[in-house]
Amino acid sequence: MKTLQPLILTAHIADTDLKPFNDLRQAHFPQERNFLQAHLTMFHRLPGEYLERVSATLEEVAEKIGPISAHVIGIRHLGAGVAFTIASLELQHVHAQLKSAFASWLGGQDMQKWQPHITIQNKVSRSEADALHRALTMEFKPRAISITGLDLWRYMHGPWQHEATMSFQGETCS
Repeated sequence: MKTLQPLILTAHIADTDLKPFNDLRQAHFPQERNFLQAHLTMFHRLPGEYLERVSATLEEVAEKIGPISAHVIGIRHLGAGVAFTIASLELQHVHAQLKSAFASWLGGQDMQKWQPHITIQNKVSRSEADALHRALTMEFKPRAISITGLDLWRYMHGPWQHEATMSFQGETCS
């Protein structure tokens, strides 16, 4: 679906868990392109024309689930950047549920297999990405992060405008 007012959905990561990714993003993402904090994108392009319907669906889902423990399981080379790979069956389930709810609106990028990750470097030379990937891989230790809700953003042709946070309200997932 074409939209003139795209919305982006991200997982809301607990602030203390997000900080190390933000620090790495500040250090390694090209400053002229770094409009955002580190984030875990779930959907890239939802129709802003249907903000109320999108928000209602997200609130309904968030009410039924509790905070999710996700796992940082590796370093992913993006070719022109580097990201951390995230694994969580519960988060995959939430994504699948939302993908089904939003199916008629999704474009090609959002219809592909979802591979959760947090990008900390992008749009750099291959050699720069290789060097960071090598350095991060050498010191990498898996760890858990807490996902406490969903964030909805409006894409502003560069920066994003935060529209809402839907906190998970249900029982804690582990």
